[in-house]
Amino acid sequence: MSEASVTINGQVHGEIQQGFCLLVGAQDSDTSAEVDYLVHKISKLRVFEDDAGKMNLSLADVAGSILSVSQFTLYASTKKGNRPSFTAAGEPQHAKKLYEELNEKLAAAGIHVETGVFGADMQVALVNDGPVTIWFDTDHK
Repeated sequence: MSEASVTINGQVHGEIQQGFCLLVGAQDSDTSAEVDYLVHKISKLRVFEDDAGKMNLSLADVAGSILSVSQFTLYASTKKGNRPSFTAAGEPQHAKKLYEELNEKLAAAGIHVETGVFGADMQVALVNDGPVTIWFDTDHK
């Protein structure tokens, strides 16, 4: 991704250039173990091109940043009816704790992290540069 930003009430709250835009959702069954798994995977993932054009570089290798945005709607179910159900999404207090823990641990790993505001009405903009979009499901590690 070559750039991303999150705007709240007409004001840019967070923005980055090269790096990852994370849309983060949590379930009630998620714990710090899932956060640790994600921090390891996200910080080590080699999806940026090297000089030979191969996806071989990590976020640290390209001095990339992260824009982390809470997004409970990732757990929407559309199986029944025409209105999505969000019952699989974690309770807000639990999800917020895990979202903040993820951001703190990514920063502690040496990654510059910009964020949205948990639970806010946010507008997210991004320019996806290349073929890589990844969904991490900690249930299927």
